[in-house]
Amino acid sequence: MIEIKNLNINYDDIKVVTDLNLEIKQGEMVCVIGPNGSGKTTLLKAIAQIKNYHGLINYKENNMTDLSRKEMGKVMALLSQNSNNYFAFKVYDVVMNGRYPYIDGLFSGPTKSDHKIVKEALERVGMYEHKDCKIDALSGGQLQRVYLAKLLSQQPDIILLDEPTNHLDLKYQIETLEFIKEITVNDNKISIVVLHDLNLVQRYADKVIMLASDSDYIIGKPSEILKSDNLIDYYHIDINNWMQETLSLWRK
Repeated sequence: MIEIKNLNINYDDIKVVTDLNLEIKQGEMVCVIGPNGSGKTTLLKAIAQIKNYHGLINYKENNMTDLSRKEMGKVMALLSQNSNNYFAFKVYDVVMNGRYPYIDGLFSGPTKSDHKIVKEALERVGMYEHKDCKIDALSGGQLQRVYLAKLLSQQPDIILLDEPTNHLDLKYQIETLEFIKEITVNDNKISIVVLHDLNLVQRYADKVIMLASDSDYIIGKPSEILKSDNLIDYYHIDINNWMQETLSLWRK
């Protein structure tokens, strides 16, 4: 499991997270929610060891700070909002980059095993037939599947995703979350996902971390966290009532 103890994170001398404590078991999908500026991405970066923090983040009873960058790459993969490639790489090459933590030596190349893993990852997301396409020719949904294949080829135990459904239409949002849930459960991974859409959170999360802009937080199951009182306190709007009213329009 991941064990987070007394986690404190500051951003430009502003407290973002204060004394956060959490345990996440393998096979669990945790969604991080909260209003803009509450520190969702910052929390994800701290777990990924690319943002300074105070406290402990342990995995399998090992302190994350003790791992080298390559060791970290074998344990954890991060798909950020800014995962755009600025060059027109081929799909296959993008996914092969996920094998970097396993390639030894500066002048070593991918092995047969690396190629097999990349092929399987592309097949799993339904993108193998596009392996020779340039990524700038792909749709948003296809590109997101390529990044998920890259993540799979990295073979991490922990998957961190920052708004993976951003800029996707509803069909691809559902497909993406279904796929993340599938690999979390079937491959016994830990997934931590920043999301804005509370409907998706309600449907797919095992646990929810709801952050506030004043560094406060609450943690629990979706049924415990996504209640009107909590949503009013954290978002300053009665989201539950707004959704019920919207649902009544669909029923007309």
